[in-house]
Amino acid sequence: MNKSKEVFFQGLIKENPIFRLVLGMCSSLAVSSTMIASLGMGISVIFVLVLSNIVISSLRKVIPDTVRIPAFITVIAGFVTIVQLLLKAYLLEINNMLGVYLPLIVVNCIILGRAEAFAAKNSIGYAALDGLGMGIGYTTALLSISFIRELFGFGSIFGIQIIPEEYTILIFTLPTGGFLVLGFLMAVWNKLATLQGKPKATLNCHACPVAGHCGEGLIRLQKSEEVQLKSETKKIDAKGDKADKPDKAEKLGEPEKLDKPKKTDEPEKLGEPEKLDKPKKTDETEKLEISNNNNEKNLRINTEKEKKQ
Repeated sequence: MNKSKEVFFQGLIKENPIFRLVLGMCSSLAVSSTMIASLGMGISVIFVLVLSNIVISSLRKVIPDTVRIPAFITVIAGFVTIVQLLLKAYLLEINNMLGVYLPLIVVNCIILGRAEAFAAKNSIGYAALDGLGMGIGYTTALLSISFIRELFGFGSIFGIQIIPEEYTILIFTLPTGGFLVLGFLMAVWNKLATLQGKPKATLNCHACPVAGHCGEGLIRLQKSEEVQLKSETKKIDAKGDKADKPDKAEKLGEPEKLDKPKKTDEPEKLGEPEKLDKPKKTDETEKLEISNNNNEKNLRINTEKEKKQ
């Protein structure tokens, strides 16, 4: 019960198609100059939105994912054709007021977006409640805009004259007045939503088939490109900083370390002179040494004999 209530009422304030999600603005501003045209457009959208949500939800497991958008448009176009034929048969004046904007309901972002984002993923009951809530929210927004525009622009409400024509304001009958009234009511609606504690509405642009062509989609695309560009520049700056930094071995404030001499297997002892290699003895030197030794012996013997005598 709580979920059903939430699904139904989210289209009125939290996710109002015009004042919160800003969808279907072309037809909304075009037909909101009078309350009769706004009521006719609102009832037509409710009829198409509820029935198309029911059919799409019932066929969500049958329609292949690759052709879901053409299938959704075909279903919506069938119900729009029914509405157009009924208005031509019984309410020709309202059909003439709506003009080309009645068949354009087929490609209205509200109907196609709810079919893609909600009806194709939920049960039939929830899809019908979502379509009814969104349709009532759309109709309420149209009647709010057309009330101010018709009252101050034409001096009447539902064709009944209330203010004399001498006191009417022409700008409210023009597109400029439509934009002014829309901006004022959008500010009031958002203020009421924040006072009631309603969070900011989520647009679900990723689910909309024409998100890339609308203003919100282009803004999001622009922001993503800016973020990507900033990340690339940060990476380039980081690489440049790494190249400018000295190597780890060269630390600031420390002298360069000289290479130490390699240690030998037999270290030299301090204070000891190097030992020179002795020259090798030849045969002649050996003979001279022997003769000298013999002469010394003979001299000793002679001296001893002389001392005895």
